[in-house]
Amino acid sequence: MLPSGILISALFFLCSITGTDSVNIVTLGSIEIFSAHEWFPSKPTVYFHCRGEENKTVLPDVKKTHVLYNFKGEESWQPLTELPDQKCKRCGFYEKDKFKSDDVFDEWELCAADFVDGKYLRFKENEFNATFICPLCNAAADSEKEQGQITSTKRSKRNVALIVIICALASLIVMAGMVAAYKYWQKRKREQDQARFLKLFDEGDDIEDELSLDPVF
Repeated sequence: MLPSGILISALFFLCSITGTDSVNIVTLGSIEIFSAHEWFPSKPTVYFHCRGEENKTVLPDVKKTHVLYNFKGEESWQPLTELPDQKCKRCGFYEKDKFKSDDVFDEWELCAADFVDGKYLRFKENEFNATFICPLCNAAADSEKEQGQITSTKRSKRNVALIVIICALASLIVMAGMVAAYKYWQKRKREQDQARFLKLFDEGDDIEDELSLDPVF
């Protein structure tokens, strides 16, 4: 038996790998095909396939046009594929053809970010209407969005606090300037009053000198 320390390290390593390369399971919720591409469409064989994957998911129940097929996600052929968080897959619906290459209903980029509340709707005019289910898809984007909103709220609060502080400092500076100006005005007024008083005193001395009489012996 391996030592417990090695087992714990191995489990931690596997968990870290799983967290790094997390995938999202995609199932088919419903589909309705509007037309068959076979010249003699007795029962068309419709399948789902993503480029780069070997398996083609045949939809055994889908045999008639203009019929809405609903699924629980527990069927033996489910799930359709797995999506990484940060990468899309080129996928599509196809119809097997006995005499030539398979017909294409539609091909598109299937991305985890396309899912809203775990659902993604795909409509192709005159071809099909389908609903895909992926409860964990776009969870990372929602988390980033929520984190962005929290960051934006914190930034707004920080800006408001900064504005309040700047206004308070500006008010203090204005008040200090007004006090300094008032004190300067008082000082100038005292100097002017003192100068006026000295001028009056000097003028009084001059009048006394002019009115003074010579002494009598």
